[in-house]
Amino acid sequence: MSTKKRVLFLTQEMSPYTDLTEISALLKILPLFTQDNGMEIRVLMPRFGSINERRHRLHEVVRLSGMNIIIDDDDYPLIIKVASLPGARLQVYFLDNEEFFKRKFIFEDGAKKLYADNQDRMVFFCKGAVETVRKFGWAPDIVHCHGWMTSLVPLYLRTAYKDDPLFKKSKIIYSLYNQSLESNFKKDFFTKASINNLQPKDLEAYQNGDGHVNLHKGAIEYSDALIQGTKDLDAALAKEAKASKKQLLPFQEQDDLLQVYFDLYKELMG
Repeated sequence: MSTKKRVLFLTQEMSPYTDLTEISALLKILPLFTQDNGMEIRVLMPRFGSINERRHRLHEVVRLSGMNIIIDDDDYPLIIKVASLPGARLQVYFLDNEEFFKRKFIFEDGAKKLYADNQDRMVFFCKGAVETVRKFGWAPDIVHCHGWMTSLVPLYLRTAYKDDPLFKKSKIIYSLYNQSLESNFKKDFFTKASINNLQPKDLEAYQNGDGHVNLHKGAIEYSDALIQGTKDLDAALAKEAKASKKQLLPFQEQDDLLQVYFDLYKELMG
């Protein structure tokens, strides 16, 4: 049995599959660096329709597919695909569903209008990511979440899955980036995001005082450590992170970033 420490990377984007923000470039190199320095890793991301399956050689992992993810009493099939990162011995797992991810664009349509079901798509991804790791039977020592689309995972691991042996010892890191697309989320988000025995009230950390959705706020609440992933972090978000009293790694320039992140992983693992 492997004695290597394990790091799970959850991300909404990764180069060369998607190139939206600074997250994409970081996730192309950070998992590789972590793996090359002796840790076992898994990378999970959505299989957006803009990703060319033939060019990137994605193929379905039949033994992992076949699950259904429940969102507000509706079942959505979860298909798992995998590809090898070009030029590297690193596999990336893609979570797919025809209704949520087949479309040509990612978060907004050709007219730059946010998709009305972005909230359902992120709930599907977060629930699906946890269930996929359970299907792996793979207990991560570190769960590192990148992007607003991963922001429900800290909640799930600290509440609905807190007694699951796979996650009981996991340390959760949430990287802070400015982008967050909850502006058109509806009140039923809190019902749809509930899982297992959670109730909408259990998601109160994800609300502003006015009842509107604040994804970063909730993720901060349920994470063990935070990383400032963007240089010019929104002032309100920076204030929220500081007020949480959570361990916060400041923004790192490129030359130091990989080693500093890796050192944080080791520190949290004890």
